[in-house]
Amino acid sequence: MTSSSGETQRPSPDAGWLMYHSVGRFPGQADKVAAILSQAAQDWYANGDQHWHPGLAQRLQCQTLFAGLIGVPTDVVFTVENVTLAFATFLTSLPADTLRRRKVLIAGDCFPSLHFLLSGMAPQLGFELITVPLASGAHFVTDDAFIAAWDENVALAVITWVSSTASKRADLDRLVAHGRAMESLIAVDITQGAGLIPVDASEFDFAATTSLKWLCGMSGAGFGYVSPRLLDRLKPAMRGWFSQTPPLNWDLDKFAFASDARRFGHGTPSLLPYIAALPGIEWVHAQTLEQLVERNQRLCHRLFALADRCGLEIISPRDDSARGGSVMVALCDETSAEALRAGLVAENLFCDRRGVRVRWSPGPTTSEAALDHMEVALPQICGRLPSLPPARH
Repeated sequence: MTSSSGETQRPSPDAGWLMYHSVGRFPGQADKVAAILSQAAQDWYANGDQHWHPGLAQRLQCQTLFAGLIGVPTDVVFTVENVTLAFATFLTSLPADTLRRRKVLIAGDCFPSLHFLLSGMAPQLGFELITVPLASGAHFVTDDAFIAAWDENVALAVITWVSSTASKRADLDRLVAHGRAMESLIAVDITQGAGLIPVDASEFDFAATTSLKWLCGMSGAGFGYVSPRLLDRLKPAMRGWFSQTPPLNWDLDKFAFASDARRFGHGTPSLLPYIAALPGIEWVHAQTLEQLVERNQRLCHRLFALADRCGLEIISPRDDSARGGSVMVALCDETSAEALRAGLVAENLFCDRRGVRVRWSPGPTTSEAALDHMEVALPQICGRLPSLPPARH
């Protein structure tokens, strides 16, 4: 917005929201989530024995809508608290000889929690973890480097579709083709792209995401996908009454895994995160992903121009096909990065940082007017950072 004096005004928090890499928003989200949670309380505390049914139906609706977004049937999708737990569930369900004395491949710019998981599970499951390093001075692992490390001894490759520290997007078609030639299992962390960039997960053996980010969901509401080609071979180590069909079997001697992805359930399921996530997933499902990504790219181009004008080091790919939904810049030190982040947040331009990297991710609520304000605020903030040259006009 512009005042009568020609000066821009601070945007509203929603309009200045540049944190879709962390927490997604959609128009009217707070009111819609409050309303559905209020109804959930009424459903749960109603008289009678039907208090489970509304929440279970809403959880299933989340699964169904998510499955549609990634191009797979509902019965190969399961709910899970977070991506790390989804991968752990998948790994421990594989036949014992799948990974033993072989390699698991992952890139050095993966989400750290997955690396922590794999390094801990390597001695337990008997595999060698191979981490493809970042080249000196690089901010992401290239597809070329990942493929160079991917040989016939790789039993499982864990692909980060979009990196959380540079928004580098992997060429999934190329990587999957190579993986099939190597006869490896292919697992993909789709967290930083799901809900924004169209994807056909049926090409993978496994995929997982949270609903937090571009799906505009809630912490604790995540999803895993398993290829139907694998389901019969997978026996989850963690099991419970919700691993079977029907869950109400009480005969201790007649447990049998569900034939579909419900076998990845275990104990009594969590409902509230999925109830709270449903409005966001419904909103995203009602949009056209191509339109969402086109708008995101247009705003990203403005952010590139702003960063260039201020002399900031851009670490995200400029090519739209090689980038997720973010523009990320690197500062010379964490003090400067924090000063940049704090200065923007003070102007209602909400972003965050990881080390020296500052992350900007425009989404459905981010407005052009907010970036108009950023055009004024960013050069002023950068002008107070001694390591940067004066902004170009």
